[in-house]
Amino acid sequence: MELLDKLAILADAAKYDAACTSSGVDRAGQKGGIGSAVSAGLCHSFAADGRCISLLKVLFTNSCIYDCKYCVNRRSNDTRRTAFTPRELAELTIQFYRRNYIEGLFLSSGIVKSPDYTCEQLIKTLTLLREEYHFFGYIHVKAIPGADDSLIQRLGLLADRMSVNIELPSQQGLQLLAPDKSKLAILHPMGLIQRKVNENSTDLVRYRHAPKFAPAGQSTQMIVGATPDSDYQILNLTQSLYRRFGLKRVFFSAYTPVQSDALLPALDTKPPLLREHRLYQADWLLRFYGFDASELLDERHPNFNPVVDPKCNWALNHMEQFPVEVNTAAYEMLLRVPGIGVKSAQRIVTARRSGSLDFAGLKKIGVVLKRAQYFVTCRGKLVEGLKITPDGAMRALISERSAAMLPQNQAEQLSLFDPPPTREDVVKCLTGQL
Repeated sequence: MELLDKLAILADAAKYDAACTSSGVDRAGQKGGIGSAVSAGLCHSFAADGRCISLLKVLFTNSCIYDCKYCVNRRSNDTRRTAFTPRELAELTIQFYRRNYIEGLFLSSGIVKSPDYTCEQLIKTLTLLREEYHFFGYIHVKAIPGADDSLIQRLGLLADRMSVNIELPSQQGLQLLAPDKSKLAILHPMGLIQRKVNENSTDLVRYRHAPKFAPAGQSTQMIVGATPDSDYQILNLTQSLYRRFGLKRVFFSAYTPVQSDALLPALDTKPPLLREHRLYQADWLLRFYGFDASELLDERHPNFNPVVDPKCNWALNHMEQFPVEVNTAAYEMLLRVPGIGVKSAQRIVTARRSGSLDFAGLKKIGVVLKRAQYFVTCRGKLVEGLKITPDGAMRALISERSAAMLPQNQAEQLSLFDPPPTREDVVKCLTGQL
């Protein structure tokens, strides 16, 4: 098979993997080598100077000994199979780099022959790139669950970031749809990578030129919608992964039906894109806003409100804590106000040292008053003339992107004889209880 035919097949097979993002590495080019890694980001991201930076995202092979029902590359699927040789993939990466097509590599693979054999092929590829071609650009590689620890360690010394996809949120889901995999086999390399990253940090303090092990850390991916797992289960697992393994990112991938199976959603089922979006918003709240998973969801409310984002939903369910006075509220409380982000909260704390803030000042700082006005006061007062109505508050709290994802309801003619809504009606409407 021609090399470009292999590339077309293996690049297409890699499109379902979402676990690649900004590099987190800042490594300048070295004399005698080519390429560099920039901390501002890779894989169709944007650098600080506005440049779009991209990765070659490809599988080493789409042959696989596993039979995961949700995977297009599963053993029982009738599809064209192929594989690169380590030399072919290394040469392809370098040629693409020299033509300025890419600035790095995202490499994953099906499991061919055995996890150890597959991991050895990835190591050979990265060794060629690093040692023979002297390529110092960004490389993100998938660790192979089940491979020997020594192979995982060698792979981590060649890559910038590693990832181990957990795929499904529960052991029950794995047993049902991926019987060849186990939660333990997936979590073991995660723990190994975390230990080696921590050991390497200590070594770098002692020895300046110690080799770096996965300096950009590790990430993972979960498929959303292939199993009945709730948002509550997914979010709790996400929080546990961050705390236990120090992951840089957890990625969520809305399940796209590609296989017909009684255990999977029907082929005409639309990917749950809005659900994926809500999980990413909640993930942001866990990492940057000081929220705990148990605050956002519980067993009585196991899934996110599709109408408003998780932060607004939390605020509407805790109206007893609002409104807050922006001139005196703690930074942690400001972060919980809809319409106030990390940067604007920091600016509020800085600005109020020089004098009290009013609503005009909040707008200049960058606060989204369209949302925040329902939850804050300035100098003890609400926005002058503010009227809280279900329609007005809904338009303020729902984003255009979310509105576009929701089913379009038919407009309803209002009646002059309808009673005015109460405050309780507003809260119930916005939290999906009406």
